[in-house]
Amino acid sequence: MSIQVRQHQPGKDVAQFVAFHHDLFRNDPVWIAPLDMEVKERLTPGKNPFFEHGEATLFTAWEGARMVGRISAQVDHEHLRIHHDETGFFGFLDTVEDPEVAKALVDAAAAWLRDRGMKAMRGPYNLSINEEIGTLVDGFEHAPTIMTPYSKPYQGALIESTGLEKVKDLYYWRYAANDGVPSRAQKAWDAIDAMPEVRFRSVDPKRMLDEVRLLLDIHTDAWSANWGFVPITEAELHKVAADMKLILDPDLAFFVEIDGRPMGVCVALPNLNEAIADLDGKLLPFGIFKILWRTKVKKPKSIRLILLGLRQELRGVKRYGPLSTAMYAELVRRGHKNYEWAELGWTLEDNRLINLAIKAMRGKLTRTYRVYEKSIDN
Repeated sequence: MSIQVRQHQPGKDVAQFVAFHHDLFRNDPVWIAPLDMEVKERLTPGKNPFFEHGEATLFTAWEGARMVGRISAQVDHEHLRIHHDETGFFGFLDTVEDPEVAKALVDAAAAWLRDRGMKAMRGPYNLSINEEIGTLVDGFEHAPTIMTPYSKPYQGALIESTGLEKVKDLYYWRYAANDGVPSRAQKAWDAIDAMPEVRFRSVDPKRMLDEVRLLLDIHTDAWSANWGFVPITEAELHKVAADMKLILDPDLAFFVEIDGRPMGVCVALPNLNEAIADLDGKLLPFGIFKILWRTKVKKPKSIRLILLGLRQELRGVKRYGPLSTAMYAELVRRGHKNYEWAELGWTLEDNRLINLAIKAMRGKLTRTYRVYEKSIDN
């Protein structure tokens, strides 16, 4: 039977697009359904500030009356402003195990991007590099943590069958709280603790917007040279502040101040996926109460470290060489009483120094996500 591809408008025609993953992953014991409401908001202009600097469309694939796949296609004008590379993006790619379905969807996304002047396509990005990114290619036995996607084991091979090729692997690392702080990290923490001009200051939830603006300023300074980097816009900053305020544990988010000036930041979030694992994506009728109980009273047993970095001017300053390692140790000190394990991610596969430092801190590589790219010029 031939494959039919249908186009859907973000914000107005997303119900089938969102519902598909329930059918695809229904019997997968590891998959955790994201909240349907949250996914719909991310695909809705006016609710996701991505649409203030980007445009997108959605496609679904059908075999008769049966939906067999989905994909998004998007142009991020902030990315184009920074990189000038005529690259568009695809995302939310999930399919049954059929190369014809994958090809039909990728071809549809490529045609839409080509019509908007793009000469290459990269993904999956759901919808930007500052949201969920990549296709899981290793570590399928581990449940997805907060703000990370999940994929069928065959999905990577299907993507490659469409002509897309690997451009970058992204690593996720796991720490066990009972492993404690390695002696090297403890020595780094002791050295930093002895410096009178340095202090670790928790994020203040009462000043969340200002605090998020500050941490994203450090993030931009620290990561601006990284592969694919796109800065957070003001509207996205407001959305991040509102979202973080709902789930933030202040013990897990802190600044490093030197002589009163914020020079580094560390942000880890409670793993909300623990709280929603049995909700099947539904908030109603009782899901919201379960989430509140599980995040505010019972609390998750794991966290995800999403941000840790220092301003570039500190790089190469010998006195503060132990600082990044001391930040890891500080996070362990703050979190080990309430949390059993932590995931750090993502890091770039070719960021050798960072990855070696993580291994030295007893981090174990547990999941790998892959980003793909191909030319669509003519």
